[in-house]
Amino acid sequence: MKTLLTDKEIKYEGWQLSPHWIYKNFKIQGDAIVAFKGECEVKLTEMVDIEDVINNEPIYSKNMLNFITEQFNVSLIEGVFRQRLLICIIKEALERRGIKVERYGDDLYINCKKLTVSIATKSQTSILIHTGININSQGAPVKACGLESDLGIDDTDKLAKEVMERYAEEIDDIMMASTKVRGV
Repeated sequence: MKTLLTDKEIKYEGWQLSPHWIYKNFKIQGDAIVAFKGECEVKLTEMVDIEDVINNEPIYSKNMLNFITEQFNVSLIEGVFRQRLLICIIKEALERRGIKVERYGDDLYINCKKLTVSIATKSQTSILIHTGININSQGAPVKACGLESDLGIDDTDKLAKEVMERYAEEIDDIMMASTKVRGV
């Protein structure tokens, strides 16, 4: 799996969670994960999570560290497992920095304040995952916390690289592990 941290600021609006967005914008073909920072504003019309639409819960963050991954030849169920793996890797990375983090499904919380948003979906050709970590929690529509604004974590580029590298290594290792066993 290929990884890229771009220094280009991108406002995440939901429509970027689409097939070949990574390939079209960064010329990375195949399984990949890309990280970028920027404002996040996902209106209900762009929501993939139907529960959020029903509950009238748009997403907003003044500044977010975003991860988008596209992976091919994967079912939606496996995509959700991979989404949860990504969330667990983020949790571990924060815990290594001394932050106590609670995980509930695909969301991370600190002191009952929401730190992340995440969704996995399936296109005709791939599974797509978006995970965002608040950098600045100001203006969020829910009780939220941010890496810089509330936790004092200002090495977001280092965090992004660490998360992507560990995620790519884990996915590659899982694929290799599946090739070394004898069927029974």
